[in-house]
Amino acid sequence: MLYRFQSKEAPDVLMLSDLTERLFNIIEKPLEKQGVFLLEQLPDAISKLEAAIEIDAQLRQKSVESLSEDEQAALKKNDRLGQRAHPFLELLKKALATQKIVIWGV
Repeated sequence: MLYRFQSKEAPDVLMLSDLTERLFNIIEKPLEKQGVFLLEQLPDAISKLEAAIEIDAQLRQKSVESLSEDEQAALKKNDRLGQRAHPFLELLKKALATQKIVIWGV
């Protein structure tokens, strides 16, 4: 499934359901086929995403020898969160800066 996120002052962001579900789990928001981020929800969503991206980056900086086998497998399996989440995070930041809501739909 493809999700389209829109805000009036920013380019649309399209994401597949796997990434969308991962990001919504991070920000602890239920994912529905369509919805809205209100202005008061944006700062919390942005901070949660930035914290998760930082944790992901720190994990990747560890030397391979210090990682468990499970961590090594997870690291190889997943793309960098910051790379995948960047367009969505920038949309949320732009919406907050311009005081516009973000809507999404399938």
